Amino acid sequence: MSNDTSEQDLPPVTDWVNDWDWLDEQWGPNAIDIWNQVRAVSPVATTERYGRAHMPVTMQAVSEVAHDTEHFSSVFVSVARPDAPRFPAPPITSDPPDHKAHRRLLLPSFSPKVVNQMEEGFRTFCRALIDELDGQNSADAAVQYAQHIPVHGICQLLGVPESDADMFRDWIFRNFQLAPRDNAVRIQVQTEMDEYVAKLLELRLETPEDDLLTLVANAQIDDEPVRQDLKLGYVRLMIIAGIDTTWSALASGLWHFAQHPEQVARLVAAANEELLWNTASEEVLRYYAPVTMGRKVIADTEVAGCPVRKGEQTLVTFPAANHDPEAFENASEFLIDRAKNRHVAFGLGIHRCLGSNLARLELLVGLQEWLRAFPNYQLDPTAETAWANGQVRGPRSIPVLLNR
Repeated sequence: MSNDTSEQDLPPVTDWVNDWDWLDEQWGPNAIDIWNQVRAVSPVATTERYGRAHMPVTMQAVSEVAHDTEHFSSVFVSVARPDAPRFPAPPITSDPPDHKAHRRLLLPSFSPKVVNQMEEGFRTFCRALIDELDGQNSADAAVQYAQHIPVHGICQLLGVPESDADMFRDWIFRNFQLAPRDNAVRIQVQTEMDEYVAKLLELRLETPEDDLLTLVANAQIDDEPVRQDLKLGYVRLMIIAGIDTTWSALASGLWHFAQHPEQVARLVAAANEELLWNTASEEVLRYYAPVTMGRKVIADTEVAGCPVRKGEQTLVTFPAANHDPEAFENASEFLIDRAKNRHVAFGLGIHRCLGSNLARLELLVGLQEWLRAFPNYQLDPTAETAWANGQVRGPRSIPVLLNR
């Protein structure tokens, strides 16, 4: 791929088995159908649009890659141009043996004990967002609701100003939607974020607070201070990965339930019956899992019989694995009471999502408060849902009628 190749130069995908592209406009609204079509032909799809890159779509193939740190490196966590600059954001970009220490440093901040203490705050926040819709007959369930909730959560944990939310959303858009094909955008977003985070870390060294920023500012591993570029990477990861992923899952759930009033009625009637709400929330994660991850091939091997070579890239498509009929009974159906649901929305192996407890709480509370407030809402038939493509897939705009 030449250095001046732009998004406009690339034709739409017509062969998803041999020429896939996660930034193609078909990906956002149709990814589930795309993965199912590919799986019917091959367990692994390939493309040359980002150099040679592979996309496993079965649970077995995805698991092979996710658990294999001998042949696949996490130094590449997204599929991008072969000459794309890559920046550390541990622990997600770390390989063994370094990975374990980075993860151990951050994990206590996302423990069930810490996260569960945030529930009432989330409910109050969600209800305030709903109150802002008072008197409106229509709304955008993504822009006016879902997008705000994980921003609030990460800001609370990190200790970053919630007033900077619009800037975070801009970074997220450019990082996921533009940077995979444009190195200049990638570098610009990195530069802006590093300057922002560096100032905050400096402030925490001068004036410590009870937050994750202070922990990172003073971080040590084996009694040695963590390098500054790694500290910046910790915080970049929390902002980029901790916001877009959860709002995409929540927005997908809101889009789904807007079309299934019978499921909403069951949930609302369940009142405080946590089991049904929990299984419904987990089914949102399975069916609409938003996150795919990249890996760099560091030694020749095979994935489900498909040869992959050193230097190539692999897209670890956890959402596709969640639709594999070999892994899930009635995989194509959305079942709010699915009893057996070992989905991989949060990944597999050593890089399983650090913030899964926080994401689960935000999703559950976000769904409960919205569905209880607007049990009769539906998609606005005069407007279209807008989807994001790429690494984090989900609705970015969901016009709905509230039908109070």
